[in-house]
Amino acid sequence: MNASFASKRLSRALLAAASSSAPRSSAAAAAAAAAMTPAPSLSHPLPSSSSEIDGTARSLFRSPWSVLQQRGVKVRGSDVRPGNVVDRKGRLYEVVKADHNQQGRGSAMIQVELRDVESGNKVNARFNTDESVEKVFVEEKSFTCMCTMGDEVALIDPQTFEQVDVKRDLFGKAGVYLKEEMKVMLRFFDDTPLSGSVPKRVICTVVDTPPPLKGVSATPAEKRALLDNGLTVKVPPFIESGEAILVNTEEDAYMSRAKE
Repeated sequence: MNASFASKRLSRALLAAASSSAPRSSAAAAAAAAAMTPAPSLSHPLPSSSSEIDGTARSLFRSPWSVLQQRGVKVRGSDVRPGNVVDRKGRLYEVVKADHNQQGRGSAMIQVELRDVESGNKVNARFNTDESVEKVFVEEKSFTCMCTMGDEVALIDPQTFEQVDVKRDLFGKAGVYLKEEMKVMLRFFDDTPLSGSVPKRVICTVVDTPPPLKGVSATPAEKRALLDNGLTVKVPPFIESGEAILVNTEEDAYMSRAKE
């Protein structure tokens, strides 16, 4: 009797031990199966070494403008200015001229001359003053003028000493002021030069102008003067040939005598 009772107790103990270890065994088996399952592949694998990570970072910081210049901002037609780049029907145009016109009793219009960035062709268009226009951001860089050769202008980047050759037409009417060692600005989109600008104030030399009138009570307020760049401007009557004067390049106008 005692032997039979002991045998039953032993059987119950063995069954209890087996049932309690079953969940742990199944969990362990699942973990083992998961460990052996290969991880899904990435469509863009991460860099595997520090050198690859550094290279990726450098590539992002080396050309951040390629991302920025794809973005634009909506502006009103009345805010469009020469030198701006606008997006019209999926094409990029540089604003060459912008004139405000009032059409009688109607709303004011902006008459603009646009240059196709890709082809270089010029077209005329009109914007309403309250019309929404997409202005594209461009990159501006400073250069030094090395020399001019006919229609060609040789520029150099003062930081990298990289030489860039562009057409004088890129500066518009201000191209007449270009001279050696002058600091100029170029505007780029997608590494393509769109336009250039010269300083607002430059020094020019008067090559020829009528001498001051002496002994005349009523002297003219202005007279014409030929500059060393071939441009003719109006100057005060006391200016003489050979003098250096300060000229406003945006208005082609005399400002003052140049300070020595």
